Amino acid sequence: MPFWRRKKEQFVSLGLNRDVADEAVVQTPQAAEAEQAKLATEPEKLAPAAPSTAAPWQTSVLGLDLSIEQLQAREAALEQELSARFRRAVAATRESLSEKIDAVFAGAKQIDAELLDELEEALIAADIGVPTTMHILETVRRGISRKEIDDIEKLKTAIKSELISILHASENQGVASESSVPEDIAPYVMMIVGVNGVGKTTTIGKLAQRIKAEGNDVLICAADTFRAAASDQLAIWAERTGVPLIQQKQGTDPAAVLFDSMKAAKARGSDVLIVDTAGRLHNKSNLMAELEKMKRVAGREVAGAPHETLLVVDAVATFRN
Repeated sequence: MPFWRRKKEQFVSLGLNRDVADEAVVQTPQAAEAEQAKLATEPEKLAPAAPSTAAPWQTSVLGLDLSIEQLQAREAALEQELSARFRRAVAATRESLSEKIDAVFAGAKQIDAELLDELEEALIAADIGVPTTMHILETVRRGISRKEIDDIEKLKTAIKSELISILHASENQGVASESSVPEDIAPYVMMIVGVNGVGKTTTIGKLAQRIKAEGNDVLICAADTFRAAASDQLAIWAERTGVPLIQQKQGTDPAAVLFDSMKAAKARGSDVLIVDTAGRLHNKSNLMAELEKMKRVAGREVAGAPHETLLVVDAVATFRN
């Protein structure tokens, strides 16, 4: 089974795709705060680790002294802990959005321009984003002008329906689920993006090692042709992990490097192609256009490529602390 096939129960949902009829009893802000405080104070209930019988000089920070079963148990416990922490984090985001919208509707008796302005402010403050907020309000205003939305409850339902439709439509906008990628795709293309210095190259080295250890043939594309010594740094990681690297001289068009890498990956029968990119800010139109060109090149060679785009925010935070 391809490495990108995760178990469905491991996916963490924000809970925004639930139907109105399936909504649970709404918690009051006081109850939500009490539950959050309880979760913060209670330690994670993990399975107790088996007592180690190894002498102090026989232990290893890398786990080299442990059996495969012990390593798998340790990894399962860590994944359970991270999953619980992530669920608490997205729960806070969901409750923040609900509270902001509920605060706007509290006491409102009719739909007017002032209510819509407050709603716009609440959506933007909840990190929905300006373009998405404008799209939602435009849809709401059309419903109001057509007399389809004439009271507060219908307005709430319309906003929720629009949020759900945006999430469902995201599959057609390049944010598809991993489970939608056919299993016979080869190579599976992962593009690594982010600003300068966040640890993209280090992340690629770790991904290559992990994916290769799972029995997949991995190839790395050094498409960061802007930064000096970027290819040299990636070559070190490729040598450490024993993964082939496709690179060209500095200043080469990144799309050309990607094209050569796609051809090489198909010729080798590689399962996964990991693409390194130069650091860039999202507001630099010329650099974003470069990424769009790379995406077009990848899509022409393999259907749906890149199949996964990973935005590295800060992969070296542990060392900075």
